[in-house]
Amino acid sequence: MNTQLNPDNLAQLLHSVFGFARFRANQEAVCRSAVSGQDLLLVMPTGAGKSLCYQLPAIALGGTALVISPLIALMEDQYAKLAALNLRVARIHSGLDRSVSRQACVEYLRGDLDFLFIAPERLRVPGFPEMLAKRPPALIAIDEAHCISQWGHDFRPDYRMIGQHLPGLRNGAAVPVLALTATATPAVQADIVAQLGMTDPAHFIHGFRRENLAIEVVEVPIPERPFAICKLLTKRAHRPAIVYATSRKQSEALAEQLSQMMPAAAYHAGLDGETRERVQRAFLTGQIDVVVATIAFGMGIDKPDIRTIIHAGLPGTLEGYYQEIGRAGRDGEQSRTFLMHSYADQRTHDFFLNRDYPPTENLHEVFRMLREAPRTIEELRAGSKLGEEEFDKALEKLEIHGGARVDFAGNVTLGTPGWKKTYSIQAQYRAEQFDKVLRFTESSDCRMCALVRHFGDDDDARQPCGRCDVCDPAGAVLRMFRRATNAERAIAELIVDELRPVDHKGAGSLQKSVDPSGRMNRDEFDGVLDALARARIVAVEDAVYEKDGEVRRYKKVSLSRLGKEARSASQVDLLISDGIAEEFATLTAQRGSRKTVKTPKRAAATPANLSADGEALASQLKEWRMSEAKRLRVPPYCVLHDRTITAVALARPGNPRELLAIEGIGPGKVEKFGPAILKICGAK
Repeated sequence: MNTQLNPDNLAQLLHSVFGFARFRANQEAVCRSAVSGQDLLLVMPTGAGKSLCYQLPAIALGGTALVISPLIALMEDQYAKLAALNLRVARIHSGLDRSVSRQACVEYLRGDLDFLFIAPERLRVPGFPEMLAKRPPALIAIDEAHCISQWGHDFRPDYRMIGQHLPGLRNGAAVPVLALTATATPAVQADIVAQLGMTDPAHFIHGFRRENLAIEVVEVPIPERPFAICKLLTKRAHRPAIVYATSRKQSEALAEQLSQMMPAAAYHAGLDGETRERVQRAFLTGQIDVVVATIAFGMGIDKPDIRTIIHAGLPGTLEGYYQEIGRAGRDGEQSRTFLMHSYADQRTHDFFLNRDYPPTENLHEVFRMLREAPRTIEELRAGSKLGEEEFDKALEKLEIHGGARVDFAGNVTLGTPGWKKTYSIQAQYRAEQFDKVLRFTESSDCRMCALVRHFGDDDDARQPCGRCDVCDPAGAVLRMFRRATNAERAIAELIVDELRPVDHKGAGSLQKSVDPSGRMNRDEFDGVLDALARARIVAVEDAVYEKDGEVRRYKKVSLSRLGKEARSASQVDLLISDGIAEEFATLTAQRGSRKTVKTPKRAAATPANLSADGEALASQLKEWRMSEAKRLRVPPYCVLHDRTITAVALARPGNPRELLAIEGIGPGKVEKFGPAILKICGAK
């Protein structure tokens, strides 16, 4: 269909070519901008119709659209859809026979294609960019453009080099460049524009609110997650579903368990291409109900009736999380997402961060070996003191940050010495990205509002969604809430009274004011604060202050308008988060809950004077507390109070149950800090 068509008649093309009666929200403005020849950046959520925003302008302009796409699954999905519309489409990627790629090049040069999809790595093949430049495309679309950015959650060096090729691909012609993504924060948006060398591009940032998604964030210990996931998905109304696992091993184990009860399969990058294709096709056609996958699955998968997305562990970024939950409910029907987490997830991410961002000394080790004259990767690896995986990761990071140049044949030459600065900045950025995920799980703000605000749309972040576990605790499926006890209500009343005469208070100082005797530990106090926030009585915000040149985070608490108008907090039905509903917990977990097991008598909050050995133990515990507080970037008392340390030093607990008996240590602290405390105490 390579005839010249009227660019202004977009509505007619929308119907005649794509079969749609009308544009979705914001699509027409984007298409008109592209047809006018203007470069543009489009940030639009998964399922909102980004693909049409380059496909329709391409047809309107005539010629061949060059589409650079990062994943084979994404490319194949778009290829199949366009081919089904009788459009002339070809794709070039590593999963195809060379003869297919050669034929695609021939058709491109003859002008016989409406669309040519390529992987970014193809631009490194000698002569390939020059071949494309012989016939400049009608437009260039860069899908999943966040991959360009060093701040994006899927940073790829070949994507980052696209900007270097654009002038050659345009070859002097006025070819608009369209960068499209679903997951770009303001910092990523600016980096994309800079890296592509866009001049005065149009920006379209639209529609991050998903009205039909109910988000639940639930603390579930890792051993309990498989049972809860299986139990959730046995309900037919919760399928089709995608379960995102944190590792290949976990995805296979969960898929095996689920397949005993329903059609389910694993999907991860370690499977061969044929298996991945079979699983993807079976899921799209309804032959299997559940895919248990790593993040390798889902990009570009357009299955409209996915009812449930489950994360069996914390994602690395909020951008990735938003994109993954956005695959649910594309048909507009009500859908639910579940994010399971615990302190153990943080240890897992610390491991991955250390693996993916190795010490700068490792990069220096490789950088010192490089010369202007090329050396093969095998030669360098053999001469390195690093292990094979350590070497490969260090070289990968050096290439990304310009310290090494690797050609298509695998020869390495010396790059620039400025790599250290950008590498250090990006490693720090990665750590901060995960901190944002942690704060999301701890937030008492509406889940959808928090996500919309993360992408820079503050105006749309003011209206609570009314569906998530924060807005509608009674409607939560997995997460359980209970009514506040009289003691908790009394603390809530004191909190409101304490906040009336002031603009705001930090959560730590607020707790000291209303509970000076320490009847509640910090986790329990935060539970009351969260209940007040859910009832819209108080607002809890993340804030920072600087002390001794160090930026520290704290929770800022203030009365809402409703809180100021309320005569008493006792008028409000306060609901306290209480773990997961019993039907989703194993029998062991139910027996171990505080509902069915009496808590052992707690040790005294202020014990007698310590012995010399006890003083030494308390000193060790305080050193550990300081180190842990710095790592978590919280005040030391948020880890353990002094009186709690004294109680631990006196009791010398030998197991988690004995530790739980100490005043100031609840189940949350036992999970977070128990192993470290018990080790210091000499427990076997």
